[in-house]
Amino acid sequence: MRASLCLGGGLAALCLLSLFVGVIPVTPIDVLHDRAAWELLRDSRVPRTLAVVIAGGTLAVCGALLQSMVRNRFVEPMTTGTGQGAALGILLTTWALPEAGLLAKMALASAAALLASAGFLTIVQRLPPTQPLLIPLVGLIYGGVLGAAVTFIAYQGDMLQYIDVWMNGEFSGVLRGRYELLWIAALVAALTYAAADQFAILGLGRTASINLGLNYQQVMIIGLLAISIVTALVVVTVGAIPFLGLVVPNVVARYAGDNLRRTLPMIAGGGAALVLLSDILGRLLRHPFEIPVGTVMGILGAALFLWLLYRPKSHAL
Repeated sequence: MRASLCLGGGLAALCLLSLFVGVIPVTPIDVLHDRAAWELLRDSRVPRTLAVVIAGGTLAVCGALLQSMVRNRFVEPMTTGTGQGAALGILLTTWALPEAGLLAKMALASAAALLASAGFLTIVQRLPPTQPLLIPLVGLIYGGVLGAAVTFIAYQGDMLQYIDVWMNGEFSGVLRGRYELLWIAALVAALTYAAADQFAILGLGRTASINLGLNYQQVMIIGLLAISIVTALVVVTVGAIPFLGLVVPNVVARYAGDNLRRTLPMIAGGGAALVLLSDILGRLLRHPFEIPVGTVMGILGAALFLWLLYRPKSHAL
């Protein structure tokens, strides 16, 4: 309970700070007396803060779901081909159907991400269970192959300039009217909470799950759909954010255990807070210029990952 309150308070403080940090200085007093400051807050700062919170929280939840589905702590959607599959779907849509709207791109990106995720799960099911490190290694190779396909197609279509946008998270372009699709991702991630107990059972393995009465295939399909839709929406709107789905579920599990019913809200809050911190740092470190949140998150995520590897295991609270 104390950890949840601290996390909630920290997230609220970061959200408040995010509203008043940027190239144009704004204070609460300015908002009350200056119409231009209020419009800046309404059209840019509030949408940006909401986009960061939604993207961070939903990607962290998807990381926890994927780790339960493959029974491995070292995987996340952005390192197992799901993010690369979403980028491939957007690229093919932009190349073949340049007149397609955002909803069409989102739908095709989700379908490509779903196929990529299904391909990864098909591969890992054939790996020996006694070699758990093979799963993240295969995921990195699989994601690298898909990433190479994205680069090749972009080169052929003279669209290499789009790759950095889709493969490196960036919130500077988020404005009112350009982030609302992320609310669908928030809804999908929230709906997975209703099946949190089933995903926890899924982590016991196929045989144990079936023996406990779980519809294994149905829960796997639900998880795949949720991960694919959320990842595609985030990549379409703001780009890929590395390490988030890997480190946040592991940090929460280290201190709060593996009960997803209990920890999923903490995972969502932790992911939102970490991405929000990265976004604020990106705005401040080279002010008035910005560092993409994907770059800052990559550094923070790598540091947290090394900490997870070398710090002794703590007892769950």
